[in-house]
Amino acid sequence: MKTLAGNQMYWLVKREFWEHRGGFLWAPLVTGGIFLLLNLMGIITAEVIGARHGISIGASGKLQNVISQMDAGDMSQVGMALDMAMYSSMALIFVVLGFVVFFYCLGAIYDERRDRSILFWKSLPLSDTETVLSKVVSATVVAPVIATVAGIAAGILQLLMVAITLSFHGINVWQLLMLAHPVRVTLNMIGHIPLYLLWALPSVGWLLACSAWARTKPFLWAIALPVATGLLVTWFGIMGLFNLPAGWFWQNIVARALFSAFPGASLIASDDLIHTGSNNLDFMNLGNTYQLLGSINLWIGVAAGAALIAAAIWFRRWRDEG
Repeated sequence: MKTLAGNQMYWLVKREFWEHRGGFLWAPLVTGGIFLLLNLMGIITAEVIGARHGISIGASGKLQNVISQMDAGDMSQVGMALDMAMYSSMALIFVVLGFVVFFYCLGAIYDERRDRSILFWKSLPLSDTETVLSKVVSATVVAPVIATVAGIAAGILQLLMVAITLSFHGINVWQLLMLAHPVRVTLNMIGHIPLYLLWALPSVGWLLACSAWARTKPFLWAIALPVATGLLVTWFGIMGLFNLPAGWFWQNIVARALFSAFPGASLIASDDLIHTGSNNLDFMNLGNTYQLLGSINLWIGVAAGAALIAAAIWFRRWRDEG
């Protein structure tokens, strides 16, 4: 029985991937490719302009001498800059991932209701719970795993591009690469996926519930309801009624419902995680980011996300399509 249920979930997730391959697969690959191409064009432009004006950085080996005279602190700063180059290539891909997950969840159930293909899928021996959970898995596991792999590949290519460029200016490329921490950056990105799954649940649940409930224009309902409620709470605060904390509502209700699907939102929401460590990139280390598991904000969001996913299942089962 468990094997059958596992096979059904596997094929349901595979169906989601096939139907949304453009967002899940091609969007991060194309984004990474465009980012690398723009960086390559920028490097070539800088080299051409420098050559036209007779500027040749490190031509006499001075740049290499500067590096050889650096102390441990200076070397650490160079390594951090190289790590930053890797993270920067991933950042754009993760922004695109946030938009992909947002609009995927918003249309995941509504689209099959609109084209009435839901009638076909409901005729199969598949429960509403399995179907909706396959969409949750696609949004919180499949999409971020593919984006992370694409981001790591783009980051490594970005690092090699920077190192090879500097090697033309007399810098030992291997010495430069040894200052970077590609393994640590890679592990940080892979290890962040489970945290993303947990943190994104409120957004995923809210968007799926709107997708299953709204008869038309789920985008407007998904945005308008929390924003209008936030404005109402703010108005009550201005009028001195009920003494409701408007700032808390916007940060913990509106923002969590709409923006938790964007990777890195958990770091922005938790200032304590960012301002930790002597290195400016220490906040990305797993030992720091996993402190989030001790946050009550995370687990309330997980509970709210689970309740909203249950609501999406209920709406999909009982929503009158006539």
